[in-house]
This record gives sequence, C-alpha cells and structure tokens, in this order.
Amino acid sequence: MEDTNNPLFEDPLEQRCHDFAKNVRLFCRKVEWDLVNQADIRQLVRSSGSVGANYIEANEKLGEGDLRHRIKIARKEAKESIHWLDLLNTGNNEELNRARMALIDECFQLKKILSAILKNLG
Repeated sequence: MEDTNNPLFEDPLEQRCHDFAKNVRLFCRKVEWDLVNQADIRQLVRSSGSVGANYIEANEKLGEGDLRHRIKIARKEAKESIHWLDLLNTGNNEELNRARMALIDECFQLKKILSAILKNLG
C-alpha cells in the first residue's frame, strides 16, 4: 500500500483519509472484476472516497451543525467501506486477503477517530 511522503493536506486526518482512498483504489485494481465484484468495487470506491471528502467538507464547516453532520457522514461512509471490503471476493489469494484486512483495519481506525471527534463535539 502507498504511504504518502509528500502530504497534500495540512490536516493529518485529511491526508490519512486521502491515503486510505488511494490505497483502496490500488487494491481494487488487483481484484478480479467478475460480475459481483464489479458492483461491490464500484460501491467501495465511492464510499472510500467519501470518507475523506466529507471530512474535508467538515473542516470547511458553515456552522457547528454542519460540522457534526459532515463528521457523521464521514463515519457512515467508513462503516460502509468496511461492508464493501468484506464482501469482495479475493479467492484464495493470500496477498489480496492481507491487503483487504489491512484496509479494513485502517477503516476501523478512521471510524474510531471520527467517533471520538463526534464525542468531543458534545
């Protein structure tokens, strides 16, 4: 998986979300594109990108309500990404299975961070 050495974002969580979405895309390019995987991959690519997109929008909040709303959506998209990652068929390919589990773990971590942010907002 890629680790960005040259950050595009000043906020480290924005960068982490961006890296997650990039790594999902790299992973998806390696998975077999059969009829079922194709549908799941499309959903996964959308939800993984939405985690970061909504967190970036949260940082450009229009008000406290908008901030909470965007963080909740980012967390929801992280949960959805876990769902799609788990549904993908990687067959008996151990490398793909390890990569998928690493992405699921990163997504759980992002979800925990976003949950903590929500909790701190009150």
